[in-house]
Amino acid sequence: MTVPPPRSPVDALADGFWEDFLQREPIYATTLGDERYDDRLGDPGPEGRVRERAAYDAVLAGAAPIDRAALGVEDRITLDMLETVARVGLAQLDQELHQLAVVDQMAGPQQIPGELAIFQRVDSAERLERLLARLAAYPAYMSAWEGVLRDAVASGRMPAPAVMTRTIDQVADLVATPIEEAPLLVRHPELAEDDRRRVRDALERHVLPAQSRFLEALRAAAPHVRAGDGIWSTPGGDAAYRTAILASTTIDATPQELHDFGLGQLEGIDHERLAIARELGHAGTAELRAALDADPANRATDPGRLVELARAQVERAAAAAPAWFGRLPRAACVVEAVEPFRERDSPTAFYAPPAVDGSRPGIYKINTYQPENRPLHRLATTTFHEAIPGHHFQLAIEIELPGLHPFRTQGSRLAGVAYVEGWGLYSERLADEMGLFLDPQERIGMLDAQAFRAARLVVDTGIHAFRWERRRAVDFLTGIGLTPLEAETETDRYIAWPGQALAYMTGQREILALRQELEARDGALFDLQRFHDEILGHAALPLATLRHELPNWVKPRGT
Repeated sequence: MTVPPPRSPVDALADGFWEDFLQREPIYATTLGDERYDDRLGDPGPEGRVRERAAYDAVLAGAAPIDRAALGVEDRITLDMLETVARVGLAQLDQELHQLAVVDQMAGPQQIPGELAIFQRVDSAERLERLLARLAAYPAYMSAWEGVLRDAVASGRMPAPAVMTRTIDQVADLVATPIEEAPLLVRHPELAEDDRRRVRDALERHVLPAQSRFLEALRAAAPHVRAGDGIWSTPGGDAAYRTAILASTTIDATPQELHDFGLGQLEGIDHERLAIARELGHAGTAELRAALDADPANRATDPGRLVELARAQVERAAAAAPAWFGRLPRAACVVEAVEPFRERDSPTAFYAPPAVDGSRPGIYKINTYQPENRPLHRLATTTFHEAIPGHHFQLAIEIELPGLHPFRTQGSRLAGVAYVEGWGLYSERLADEMGLFLDPQERIGMLDAQAFRAARLVVDTGIHAFRWERRRAVDFLTGIGLTPLEAETETDRYIAWPGQALAYMTGQREILALRQELEARDGALFDLQRFHDEILGHAALPLATLRHELPNWVKPRGT
């Protein structure tokens, strides 16, 4: 009989943290396809935070005696990630940043029932019972969030006016939506009539009253919104923003450094856009943009047209990928429209990774709300970022990696999103190298997207560190090419999620710098396919870890 190798002390430490995390965050477990906790919700109240703090303290205490010099590569990475998660998590608890999470139009607790419609399976009697138990727990869960909201009012850690308005409007829409149009019923037409009745009854008895009470609590708290749009206007806001930067990027960068980098990137991208504008016969970028805006062929009146185009782009990228990647995901990537209940407040697109057990593919979500306001020449670069070769390749491959601890393959986002979003943004430039853009207009869409991410550095730091008002941020984004609808939605996203928008170009900068370093080192023997395989072959990493380790993994061609 083959005896398995002994568990390393790092894996043992990760075991305890990861299992406790899944129990504390059962919705996260459900999104991974782990059904053990499908009958419960997390605890956003004081006891939940005590347990969260204990988990972080246990990681740091367990890591202290481990001999780092004796560790292999993967154990070093795992330990680094565990400590990163623990230190950032403790800082967020100390600064009571959970109080800012209660009012959130992007991912607030009001969205849980709709998300369950996507991620929780109901195709057996046992699975249906777990869903019903979870819905029965929803009133207590929302009551705990109402307690957090009261604490936020008392402490002054309140959202900005635009975030409060969007969240109230979203919850009001949820309350007003007929039960028969609830995502849990719409998305599961296969349910037998008796099962549909039980789900309908649970929504009427538990979910709708809880949403209604939450709406009342939000309206009561609305007069207490913070004075400024940025986190600077909350108690300890400047320190909280530095923590948000670290949580998102995993590097200790100053707001001024990131702001200046964004402005520099915008200048370089403007030169690229001007060259294409002149190639197409326009005097400048503004004239090209006006022509694209006026071109009826660049607009879709039918929401389904956006989904149709995205599917064709995914297929095109998948066909080209084997020449650029040796490692390909087994999971498929499907394209779907964002659900009506959240399309108004959602970004242009986003990606949900496949279930660990293969029961659900990767899902690329396209926002088809007001399609006439979503220029078609920008869709391709979004597809290549969110789907192939972007997030789908990185996240699906991550889940499928053999031998790595589940914390690494399933929980890497806990250690920041700069690697993940940096890969997505790098993939947009890579798609240009791969010849995936069909015409100069789509290449302009790619450059607009690059400019957009550079502008995020400017706007996020502008709002949260340099006291920009919302209107200034919206005007800045429309000035670099976003539509007014996009600029307002994105600005309110940055206001709600301080620091998150910094991850994209910060991560891309690191990946490009490493590629250039290795190209200079290896010259004609540089192996781009191996570079991509090694970047994707160790799951998401803190940026400092990536910089230290990647040059050791990527070998010249033929070695």
